[in-house]
Amino acid sequence: MLIAACGELLSRELDATTVVPHEGTPLGATADTVRGMARAYADDGATFFAGGDLVNTLAAYYYGSGWLHFGLAYGLLSLPGKKTATCPFAGPTESLPPAHAGKLDEKTRRYARLLDTACASVTLAPEPETTGGIFARRVLAVGTCYARGGQVSLAAEEMEVALARFSYGHAWLDAGVRSGLLALTGNREIFTI
Repeated sequence: MLIAACGELLSRELDATTVVPHEGTPLGATADTVRGMARAYADDGATFFAGGDLVNTLAAYYYGSGWLHFGLAYGLLSLPGKKTATCPFAGPTESLPPAHAGKLDEKTRRYARLLDTACASVTLAPEPETTGGIFARRVLAVGTCYARGGQVSLAAEEMEVALARFSYGHAWLDAGVRSGLLALTGNREIFTI
């Protein structure tokens, strides 16, 4: 997907989302946080894009998409008239111009390390057989799956795809920690708590 199209998709779907839990409840506050984080990354991506920083644009849009998709999967957010969000990984990821290669390589490798550290720094917070525990396992599985997929893309030197996967997977873990589904057992600095 073209980077600009990814940002447009994220913004369009965020504009259409509604908060499912009642306002003033703990889940309502969590939903507001999740949607707010997705919106913040969409806005950051737009700022980076306007400044010509395509590497940070790519990372921000996919990170925002991860937060949005977490919120939809957890039932905190809803997209009226749609069962699921549109996948930002549909189709090939845009290749960045060669001038961005150095920054892209550095950021992709750094995000690979960050996501590996994040996966190793969390554990399930709820009891494993509860509804929360079952969804927490899904959150951890998404983070781990995108870490592995990113490593495959990195090995194939598909840097844009790798960065997108690392960003998206980390967002799911970040949202899981922020929502209380994952407990921190390691590095706290790499999460937005």
